[in-house]
Amino acid sequence: MSPDFFPKGIPLTKRLFDLFCTIPGLVVLSPFLLLVAILILLSDGWPAFFLQDRPGYRGKIFKMIKFRTMKVGSDTVSPAEDAGRIYRLGHFMRVTSVDELPELFNVLRGEMSLVGPRPLLVQYLDRYSPEQARRHDVLPGMAGWAQVNGRNLITWEKKFEYDVWYVDHWSFWLDIHILWLTLIKVIKREGITQVGSATVDEFKGR
Repeated sequence: MSPDFFPKGIPLTKRLFDLFCTIPGLVVLSPFLLLVAILILLSDGWPAFFLQDRPGYRGKIFKMIKFRTMKVGSDTVSPAEDAGRIYRLGHFMRVTSVDELPELFNVLRGEMSLVGPRPLLVQYLDRYSPEQARRHDVLPGMAGWAQVNGRNLITWEKKFEYDVWYVDHWSFWLDIHILWLTLIKVIKREGITQVGSATVDEFKGR
């Protein structure tokens, strides 16, 4: 799938800011990203990256890329052993959000933004109410308004309320504010996962 560097309907200032931050960011971080990939291969084998279909702007499907944090073959583990699906380095990457750094490539390609509603699972698309589905009226983001207001510790309904609020109130300065709050959240390691779980509970629908 070819990249769309300037998606139609996305404010030019937002897209230019994404590129202004992402291009030099990838250049600076490339040695670190390579090191993390090597450590994953040494810790838990191949592959180092996790790719998954996610719905993006206007519901268009794209491949989101992250560092793999779950053990190889973890899909065979019982849900009762959910927390055991993450290997030691994977846990460190999750609590520090290092696993999400490869999403910068999605931002570069125009599939994501630095700030926006988090891209969720494809199967959720037909479970949203019309109001909740408005979260796809903007590019999905690495950081989001819902994430700095509770992340995985709030209900799905509340997350979607925050997502739609962001859609209605977007501004350049709001993005800057969210990025700053995200940095604070990452440093404090707040709201990373639900208690006793490696993943967030499934969204069953409205």
